[in-house]
Amino acid sequence: MTNLFFAAGAEVTTLLSLFIMLAAAKVMAEIFERLRQPAVVGEILAGIIIGPSALKLVAPSELTGALAELGVIFLLFTVGLETKPSAILRVGGRAMTVAVLGVVVPFAGGWLLMRAWGGDQIEALFLGTAMVATSVGITARVLSMMGLLDAPTSRIILGAAVIDDILGLLVLAVVSSLAAGEVKYWEIGATAAAAVAFTAFVAFVGAPALTRIAPRFAKLRIGNALFVISLVICLGLSVAAAKIGIAAIIGAFLAGMALAEAVENDHDVHTQTSGVTEFLVPFFLVNIGMQLDLQVFGRASVAVLALIVTVIALLTKLIGCGAGAWGMGWRRMAQVGVGMAPRGEVGIVVALIGLQLGVVEQELYAVVLFMSVATTLIAPPFLRMLFAAEAAAHGKVAPEDAGGIVAVPGEDLSRLG
Repeated sequence: MTNLFFAAGAEVTTLLSLFIMLAAAKVMAEIFERLRQPAVVGEILAGIIIGPSALKLVAPSELTGALAELGVIFLLFTVGLETKPSAILRVGGRAMTVAVLGVVVPFAGGWLLMRAWGGDQIEALFLGTAMVATSVGITARVLSMMGLLDAPTSRIILGAAVIDDILGLLVLAVVSSLAAGEVKYWEIGATAAAAVAFTAFVAFVGAPALTRIAPRFAKLRIGNALFVISLVICLGLSVAAAKIGIAAIIGAFLAGMALAEAVENDHDVHTQTSGVTEFLVPFFLVNIGMQLDLQVFGRASVAVLALIVTVIALLTKLIGCGAGAWGMGWRRMAQVGVGMAPRGEVGIVVALIGLQLGVVEQELYAVVLFMSVATTLIAPPFLRMLFAAEAAAHGKVAPEDAGGIVAVPGEDLSRLG
């Protein structure tokens, strides 16, 4: 019989790995917070330090990958709880423009760069597809910590990220089909239709229905009934999203959004969800850092390409998504562009698919991996700087923390929605 109090062998190793990951993440987060930098950056750097590239204390595994996936699911669920459907709908047109330009411009930039570098057509298509990706979890984490999820540009970023994810996965489906030698238009069309229908159903039918029936959950005899039901809905919609071909995190975000009004005044649900999120999210961020293998950059050509790809990745999102926010002012345009810049695990998944199909070499995979981690590290400090004025105006940070940016007295942010 397994001793419940004294684990041995592999169990000790597993627990030790989780202990190191969580402890390292929180120590680095504390250091970066004291340096007035986003804790997100510290937690990703913790992954690089303890991972295979440096101290080799922990290696990516199925368990760490599963915890990372749970972490980003609950992160997006928590963000969804702070995002009412009506708020997203108010910026729907703007978010659509940002998302479309955020797909077209980076894809073109990645494709052109790879072709100019001497890569073949399929390699160029996969690099372009990796450039399309947006890891909204990183941006959402920064905005959440600054208390600015309700800012107009935050709503645009969140709305655009949902659309961007759907468009990006459709692009990935087309490119993967081309790599396999056949484009399955029927399957791609069916996935697109299912994704749009799923999103619309949750926003227009699911959200009002949950708001009406939520009071009945309180009558259930199970403890913390509304919180438990919320978790069930989160995991259920995550599974449903994955089944129809879009990312599970989109289902989690939509689940939170559908419950936003139902739990608006229930502080227990928000507190309990926050506790789960604070435990799981560090595993997601540390896992991103652990994916980066610095040894492959010993070749100068790979290192140079990685730097160029990273610069192009940042500029194409800044230009493309920023252009989608045209008319909102340069600061707001920059906020949207930088907010859509992190590629995170989404870019890594695209590169991994190309590697598994045998159409992407190990060097290009490493380049995309570097770009994904680098954009994830670079974006948060700039986000904090760009949003500092709004944070100060909302009383979320002290004026001296505003990075030299002074909020305009009496500025009406709501007009930007």
